[in-house]
Amino acid sequence: MLIGVISDTHDNLPRIAAATALFAGRGVEIMLHAGDYVAPFALKLLLKPGLPLIGVFGNNDGERRGLSNVCATVYESPHRFDIDGRTIVLAHASEALDEEATEGADLVVHGHTHEPFVHEGPPLTVNPGEAGGWLSGRCTVALVDLDAMQAEVVDLEPQETVVP
Repeated sequence: MLIGVISDTHDNLPRIAAATALFAGRGVEIMLHAGDYVAPFALKLLLKPGLPLIGVFGNNDGERRGLSNVCATVYESPHRFDIDGRTIVLAHASEALDEEATEGADLVVHGHTHEPFVHEGPPLTVNPGEAGGWLSGRCTVALVDLDAMQAEVVDLEPQETVVP
């Protein structure tokens, strides 16, 4: 199973459109978002292609009620769940990930730093960087193959988008 991992979109609609287009083109079956959508309209655009999304709130997500109204599968950080026989821990900031939170996890995903990296593990640890690109100027997401337990960071190209 291929998972699309995204974080720190910060309302950058063209980059959100680019990420969802990349995910659809690569055959991603589910998206994980490590927080900092910022506004509900950004989350609506993420959901527009119809890919299931599991996410957590970030420190810039002040409109949590509005985000929850858009998507019921956005949780407090960290959030632990299973997909395709793999245990996944999703958080916004790595500071929320202590030994107890990550014990027995196959995949750990976090964002917040805006710096992409992949640590082979175990557990496989992925920070997709910032899809929004506001801080570093580099817009990235990650693809995780749950069968092979491998991840790659991918740079995004902007797409034209219509504000929902």
